Amino acid sequence: MLNRRQFLAAASAAASAAPSSRPNVILIMSDDQGYGDLSLHGNPNLQTPGLDAIAKAGAQFTQFQVCPVCSPTRSSLLTGRYNYRTGVVDTYLGRSLMDPKETTIAEVLRGAGYRTGIFGKWHLGDNYPMRAIDQGFDDSLVANGGGLAQPGDPPPGNSYTDPVLRRNGKYEKTKGYCTDIFFREAARFVEANQTKPFFLYIPTNAPHTPLQIDESYVKSFRGQGLDDTTAKVYGMVRNLDENVAQLQSLLTRLNLRENTLFIFLTDNGPQQKRYNAGMRGLKGTVYQGGIRVPCFVQWPAKVKPGLMIDRIAAHIDLFPTILAACGVKAPKVALDGRSLLPLLSGATPAWPDRTLHTQWHRGDEPQLFRDHAARTQRWKLVKGKELYNLDADPAEANDIAAKQPEVVARLRRETEEWFRSVSASRGGYAPPRIAIGAPQENPVLLTRQDWRGPRASWDAEGIGYWEVDVRRAGTYDMELKFVAAAAAGQAVVKLGATEKTVSFPAGASSAMLTGVKLRPGPGRLEPVLRIDGKDRGVQYVEIKKLT
Repeated sequence: MLNRRQFLAAASAAASAAPSSRPNVILIMSDDQGYGDLSLHGNPNLQTPGLDAIAKAGAQFTQFQVCPVCSPTRSSLLTGRYNYRTGVVDTYLGRSLMDPKETTIAEVLRGAGYRTGIFGKWHLGDNYPMRAIDQGFDDSLVANGGGLAQPGDPPPGNSYTDPVLRRNGKYEKTKGYCTDIFFREAARFVEANQTKPFFLYIPTNAPHTPLQIDESYVKSFRGQGLDDTTAKVYGMVRNLDENVAQLQSLLTRLNLRENTLFIFLTDNGPQQKRYNAGMRGLKGTVYQGGIRVPCFVQWPAKVKPGLMIDRIAAHIDLFPTILAACGVKAPKVALDGRSLLPLLSGATPAWPDRTLHTQWHRGDEPQLFRDHAARTQRWKLVKGKELYNLDADPAEANDIAAKQPEVVARLRRETEEWFRSVSASRGGYAPPRIAIGAPQENPVLLTRQDWRGPRASWDAEGIGYWEVDVRRAGTYDMELKFVAAAAAGQAVVKLGATEKTVSFPAGASSAMLTGVKLRPGPGRLEPVLRIDGKDRGVQYVEIKKLT
């Protein structure tokens, strides 16, 4: 069996033989946009003609499932594997770092001759070797962490307008509204690569909080009597919808639309209460309102318009589906997904039922049955004890576990087998380590997005550490950045056998530790501020290798 490196090398060698008829691929995923945030799905207040047109011109998966939150969905989408296999268990505190050994759809397609680009929200690691540019993307303009205006932002912070983003690993001040920026860059990417096959991934951070959008997009919803939160969400969706329509127009103008596989989905259900097509639950839950999302597939050359597909499908299926559509061999890894191409053909292929799993809760490691759902075409077991017949009860209003003990027992057994399998994939849930001193990224900026520990948090009281790997021995400078100190204090940094302390005056917001000698190897970087006898955490640590 070829290992990951050998597989990608073989794919690259075969790329010259790739047929010119291979489709382009555009994959758009919005953030916290629920199933009900589309006029196509009956929303009484929001019109989404651009997104509706994608659905009507292609296929709609009416029973499409993802994870309840951001990072887990993203890792499964890009690898075709359940997120626990990839090391991603949560959205922050070092639990959303995808193992760099994973093979992404971008790596496979790039190896097959595709140009690859990502513009938007990566959320699977901000530092080498876990960045998008380390995982197969040629062109990248992304936000740090889980999105803008979060602790992953570079100092002094960001907003949705004129944000500092990272272009191919380098910070860059941009102009405009974030969603407009991502689609503007996507349009440039399409124009630059229109004569060769390309894979374009646009994971927006809208309509995720904070709800920042120009009032011109909001006022009509206020006029309908909607609350401020819902009005802003709908304004952000309207802006997204306009951008999608403009991208479609570009494809038509460049004569690319016919042979472009265009996929739209969202990463989970809505964060706030609003219209959600009568489904139970929100983002963060494994009820339908948290995990059932729209998924539209447009490919005029192959997929007939108006196709409605009611078979259950999930984020893990898009990886094998895209590769099959592109005529590219899948890597020799254990994929959990199934190619949906037979369903997209419009035929009625033999399609055996299966059980899909999704789970999420806070913590460094998952726990069996906690906030988990096992879904077949008909049945859904929630938390190992609640059973719903989704054919008869799509709102999950009637728990019939007591009436169907055999179904409950079967799905519990399947869940136990699944849990053992995904937990054993990496030998546990230890996070991948952030590289320090690697030539691919120097200096390295560490943020609260990826620190860990029992006291780690995004709150001012948080104290945490980073799991790192010093790639090269040498001399380093470390700058600790923090909220201005009310009194003088000391900054202390520990890494393995190395410990260094420096004093800072009252009012200081940074402390520099120079000439720190580091040995190569894995370790735990532990910074702390000591002020008036109390310990306090930092906001950032920037580490630069000197010699």
